[in-house]
Amino acid sequence: MAARTSVLSTRWRNLPWLLPDLKLNVTDFLSAPCTGAAHTDQAMASLTRATSSFLAQPRREHTISTLCLKLYLMGNYSRDIGLLVSNAIDCKMLKDLELSILTEKEVKDSENEVMLRQARDVDGFFSEYPSVLRCLTRLHLHNVRFAERDMNHLLFDCCKQLLHLRLDHCDTRDLSVWKINAPHSNLRVLEVYLSSLKRAEVLCLPKLERVRWQAWLFHEAPLCFGSVPSLKELYLKCDATLCHQDFSLSQVLDGTTNIHTMTLNFRGEKIWMQPERKQLCTAFNKLRKLFIHGIFTKFDLLWTLNLIEAAPSVETFDVEMFEHPCLEGDEARIRCFSAQRVEPSWKIPGFTSCQKWQLKEFQFGGFRPLLKHHLLFASTVMGRAPDLKTVLLTDGQYPCKGCDAMIPIPPPVGGFFPRDRDTQEAIVKQLREIVQSSAQIIFRGGSTHPSRATWSCIY
Repeated sequence: MAARTSVLSTRWRNLPWLLPDLKLNVTDFLSAPCTGAAHTDQAMASLTRATSSFLAQPRREHTISTLCLKLYLMGNYSRDIGLLVSNAIDCKMLKDLELSILTEKEVKDSENEVMLRQARDVDGFFSEYPSVLRCLTRLHLHNVRFAERDMNHLLFDCCKQLLHLRLDHCDTRDLSVWKINAPHSNLRVLEVYLSSLKRAEVLCLPKLERVRWQAWLFHEAPLCFGSVPSLKELYLKCDATLCHQDFSLSQVLDGTTNIHTMTLNFRGEKIWMQPERKQLCTAFNKLRKLFIHGIFTKFDLLWTLNLIEAAPSVETFDVEMFEHPCLEGDEARIRCFSAQRVEPSWKIPGFTSCQKWQLKEFQFGGFRPLLKHHLLFASTVMGRAPDLKTVLLTDGQYPCKGCDAMIPIPPPVGGFFPRDRDTQEAIVKQLREIVQSSAQIIFRGGSTHPSRATWSCIY
């Protein structure tokens, strides 16, 4: 028995060096909670040892397909790791690198000098280990302020294999315009979070497929597009303050021709788009999935039909309400957004598409049958979609520490989501009396996704 155990342990000891994909994350070595620089130093020391054990061992004979590396740029630690990774690339031990460079500073503490220092550190790291840029396929940067020329040179001239770029609180100075003209770039995914940029002008990124832009700080449209023939998915999310100006979505989308999936999320605040109808038809010509999330639960919903009328080819329409009692009366929120939310100024559609709706699935998250405008909205969508197969009604409740900490937790606006069959059957009967539709109606708790739902009832 001892001999068998010895043989087995020997085999297992070699297993890590046979793994084709490795993930080395400095946060896995941080104690919880992390209380300061000493803990970060210890975590980086542990990460350096782990990286060395995988990349400096002569026993590794197999190529690493992908190394996912997350680190802080700290003195000898990042130099040692940079050298190990660079050598692994040069000797063809490592094929693809996914790199995330963290910073110890929170966004609120990241003023100009902090961001410029982080930019110098990032630039110094890549200058010292240029081989890293050669196989970099994914890059995630935090709190970096580059000069525009340096930023474009690094991201699009040097990182020729870069497929996925994420920037958290990064820019080329406050209220600057970032112009991207990279006809030879392979970039597929661009994600930007909490940027102080005035605007990004994506003049040319021929292989770009997905853009996610979240929480822009300037008060105008955050994006405009030039040549992006491959762009299929666009995600825009922002809780706009009173200072944010409404902008034309059709102007943002001017230059796009193949948008397939679009998500607009308002985080419970005002609708930051100008009312448009026919102007959106060209950009929405190939739209198949439309998600409109974060609509305050008391807001009227019929304005969203303007978007469907402009995109009759949509097959999946997902609307999700926003209700967080923990934010009501919060002083910080009131200072930014005011106590009274700004209702949508859009009117019920003044035009109808010459094409019939192709809608197959309608999802309504946060449905409250006691709110008349919710019931009206659901029945209106059902009535206008002759090919509708499924209506999915969900409670729209997601974990929130702020709401869960409230004692007592206030009941939802419009009452609780119907969970008993009698109430559900009454709602189904009411909907079918209002509109003739053969669509299957599903009540689901937990999540719209079947694998994460806690229960479902089908009618």
